[in-house]
Amino acid sequence: MRTRFLSKLTNGEVEDYLNRNDLIFVPVGVTETHGALPLDSETVLAEAIALKMAEESDGLVLHNLPYFFPGGTIVGRGTIQMSIKDGMAYLDKIAKSLLNQGFRRQVYITSHGPAHMTVSGMVRDFFDETKVPILYMDVLKAAEAANFKLMNSFHDMTIGAYKVLGRLEDVPLNVSESHSVTYDVQHMFAGMNKNPGNLLGKYAYQSGAVGSYFNEPSDHMVTPLLTTLEDREVFAGRGVQAINELVQALDMPAIVETLRQVDVYTKETILPRYGAYLPGEK
Repeated sequence: MRTRFLSKLTNGEVEDYLNRNDLIFVPVGVTETHGALPLDSETVLAEAIALKMAEESDGLVLHNLPYFFPGGTIVGRGTIQMSIKDGMAYLDKIAKSLLNQGFRRQVYITSHGPAHMTVSGMVRDFFDETKVPILYMDVLKAAEAANFKLMNSFHDMTIGAYKVLGRLEDVPLNVSESHSVTYDVQHMFAGMNKNPGNLLGKYAYQSGAVGSYFNEPSDHMVTPLLTTLEDREVFAGRGVQAINELVQALDMPAIVETLRQVDVYTKETILPRYGAYLPGEK
């Protein structure tokens, strides 16, 4: 295909695609303080991974969704706030539009820790209402499932994602230490230790245990110091390779085929047996 991004296709190209397939990947992002990297770095990572997944499984990508619940990083004034409830409602409208358009298989991708609080609830409520299973893949959890050590390559992959999307020049060089940026991991830990909420965070998954804010923007997070164009290319090259390895390890054709099977199982087994009293519109 000329491009996998839905918004870059013509309507005719989308309709031609829908005549043969029904698969779309939806990277859900965040705009938040992120050390020396741009505010959209975790959006870009989700978009790059979604693109690679779409290429592996003949899907399209609905991107440009960068404004969702950030969590404790709102202490950085570049961070955009969106409530969990508002984010869920917005995604629900998008999911229903995509279903009406013919995208029955939808896969939502995030690379931001607290994103599950928005996306998981939407995916479950959408299923109860429509009886159409759509999939959420949290990159952090998906990597665990594939036995891929994501955190060993996280910064490489984040920088590499900009290269995948043709935006590597957006990653700045020689960013000075400041209220927002630290290259000293001990300084970051010292700031995190000032927040008693971190003592309670272990009792649920990724920001879901208790509401709290970062002590200062630089606590999220230590990022690599890039000083030259060559440095940036090295990180990006390693990151592109790691993104490709993760997507290959996940086996996306098998995942999206399983999603289709869940849909068939729901229609042919569950609904005839229990449909009269399942939740949703009657």
